[in-house]
Amino acid sequence: MAQEALNKKFNWGLMMIFVSVFQLITFTAPILADGFNIELFGVFAGYMAIEWLYFIIAAAAFKQNNFELEVIAFLFSGIGLTISASVYADFALKQLISIILGLFTFIVLLAVLRRTDVVMKLRMPVAFAAVGLLVLNLALAKYNNGALNWITLAGGRISIQPSEIVKLAFIFVGAASLDKLQSTKSIFKYLVFSIGCVGALFLMRDFGTALIFFFTFVIIAFMRSGDIRTIALVCVAAALGAMMIIYFRPTVASRFSTYRHVWEHINDTGMQQTRTLIYSSSGGLLGLGIGNGKLRDVFASTTDLIFGIVCEEWGMLTAFMIVIAYAFILIYAVKTARTTRSAFYAIATCAAAGLLLFQTSLNIFGVTDILPLTGVTLPFISRGGSSMICSWGLFAFIKSADIRTYPMLSKTILPDHPLYPPDVRVGRRSRRPLTPPPVDEPPKKKRTDKKPQSTRQTSRDIPVGKKSTGSAKKSPVKTAPGQSPRDIPISRKKTDGRAKR
Repeated sequence: MAQEALNKKFNWGLMMIFVSVFQLITFTAPILADGFNIELFGVFAGYMAIEWLYFIIAAAAFKQNNFELEVIAFLFSGIGLTISASVYADFALKQLISIILGLFTFIVLLAVLRRTDVVMKLRMPVAFAAVGLLVLNLALAKYNNGALNWITLAGGRISIQPSEIVKLAFIFVGAASLDKLQSTKSIFKYLVFSIGCVGALFLMRDFGTALIFFFTFVIIAFMRSGDIRTIALVCVAAALGAMMIIYFRPTVASRFSTYRHVWEHINDTGMQQTRTLIYSSSGGLLGLGIGNGKLRDVFASTTDLIFGIVCEEWGMLTAFMIVIAYAFILIYAVKTARTTRSAFYAIATCAAAGLLLFQTSLNIFGVTDILPLTGVTLPFISRGGSSMICSWGLFAFIKSADIRTYPMLSKTILPDHPLYPPDVRVGRRSRRPLTPPPVDEPPKKKRTDKKPQSTRQTSRDIPVGKKSTGSAKKSPVKTAPGQSPRDIPISRKKTDGRAKR
């Protein structure tokens, strides 16, 4: 069954035709909003050309057919590009550049993750680079909306959020450390790295990202140890630490004071969430139409509140489709992890999918007041270059776990792998067919007779003495005159009464 599932190719061409038709319909609205906008037309045409060019090159040159993740990524990125262009037309080109950078990150990470030996060598440099980037963030960033998580360059025209890039490093280092976690020294190093990242995020007051990092750490630790008690102790310790921070830093608690009380602060701190709840429900099943919503006029509509815009302008059906697609990503990652070729890929894909789904939950449930509003973005859809790069990078971890991603590496997979046929070839350069290793079998006893022995034995086949193993002809039974062999008892010492008679 597994082999049949592998050989059944994903019809990415048909899926991309549906996606392209959907994009043509949605791209038309911002292009024709204020007359024909030639700049937006060029942005959307370039985006569609890039996605089709990627699929054609990957399928023709690299012999790939598992494009499930890429189809979702381009679909989500197109939705985000449409919303950004309809609200801020000047940001359309910048968002397109962010998607291109994300796709480039996706391709580079797939090339690096191809070989686990290279990953192990890069483990420590990536860890030091991640910590250094967070320290640089603390030194150069300025407070923006109560958080210290943005570095501005080129006179404010370019802004970078280092914590989004560090998410990729956090999973990279955590998954690569799995093979080294047997020693106490390695465990201590990884704990120090994790505590350093989460601590730096608390200093930046980026509590949403800190919570995402902690959740990812729990996933990695659980998949490595499988000990629920240890994970529970870690969660209790983290909860106690958070309570201490809130006690000694009351300003932290003030950011969550409106949780479950947004309607009491409808015109001040709860304004964003109450507007999101009102306008989202007004969209109905099919939405009001792209550009016809009112939530776009609220602050952070294209970043933190973008799911509300989807519900209002695109409709509840489209919003529900997006949620189902995110759930599919998690299911895909879990199924892929069960048949991957290394523990590194299993941990990386589950951690990346868990991070992606947890961040999505914080965004969707945060704006609807089910969870506290933490200000995290919706992957692929929210406007922002750092978030887009991180989202594409997370998909690289998930895709690398699929053994179909690297067709040439099928030559190095063990012959008993459930997803490969028995005629698989081994060796990186060798083209010779696989020769199965010899199997040690117990030595067979030499048979003295030429005729095949019968598995069923009768009383005549039983030898009379313990030393006699041959046939009746080779060891004839001595009988007295006038006595037949049938009258002789089996044991000479004990005789039966019937034999005497």
